[in-house]
Amino acid sequence: MKKSYRIIVLAKQVPDTRNVGKDAMKADGTVNRAVLPAIFNPEDLNALEQALRIKDRFPGSHVTMLTMGPPRAAEIIREGLYRGADDGYLLTDRAFAGSDTLATSYALSRAILKIGDFDLILAGRQAIDGDTAQVGPQVAEKLKIAQVSYAEEILEIKKEKVTVKRRLEKGVEIVEAPTPLLITVTGSAPACRPRNAKLIMKYKRATTLSERQDISEDYISIYDDRPFLNLPEWNVTDIDADPAQLGLSGSPTKVKKIENVVFQAKEAKVLQDSDPDINWLMKELITNHTLG
Repeated sequence: MKKSYRIIVLAKQVPDTRNVGKDAMKADGTVNRAVLPAIFNPEDLNALEQALRIKDRFPGSHVTMLTMGPPRAAEIIREGLYRGADDGYLLTDRAFAGSDTLATSYALSRAILKIGDFDLILAGRQAIDGDTAQVGPQVAEKLKIAQVSYAEEILEIKKEKVTVKRRLEKGVEIVEAPTPLLITVTGSAPACRPRNAKLIMKYKRATTLSERQDISEDYISIYDDRPFLNLPEWNVTDIDADPAQLGLSGSPTKVKKIENVVFQAKEAKVLQDSDPDINWLMKELITNHTLG
């Protein structure tokens, strides 16, 4: 049994879909991220917690955050550092813009190959801005490694094999898979731990080079004295990627039409906790096929 593990957590900064309005999509079918608040993709937080639990059980393990997006997506790396991750990388380049799951998984797989040695890759089952659940499995296919999806808990790591509990539609399943392994984690997994105050103080000035260009205060000297505050950012050239497989040109998925659907109640009825009202409600639900 290995005494420590190298873990990569794939995480994404996503628009908060709870605040979707009429301007949420652009004419080309891509998300208009400028008008929506950005948050840490919820199931990626579940994946991060599983990585941190492994680090707790196997001291010396190393957790690396990997995210792709505009420069502001570096906030995802900091959020990981605040909770216990060790470092992180930001993929940012205009050439990545508009990537579908195929192009995104290609870019992430190229970055993982550049990072090098790893035992586990953990990711959320799906992102709330797409709900495809495709990126994790596609990354595993491109890296030619085993994968386990819909994971709820990593039960054991022993003799280069990982035992995982999967949450399925009609129950649970316990499976075993060899390392290196990619695991996608569901929202039913334990929630991620909160930020650690000491780690916030340690990493609050961790930034990428692009972010530092917009900082008015003179903190340049601390980045020389504290190298861990330098968050690497990689472009297409850095990960030796083929530009033809990235962005809109490398994305076979095309959005042909977008419609904004707004639900409005035409009428309302207040029901009491009486048998006649409950019977009326049941008949209505059966009539409109909500039930039965």
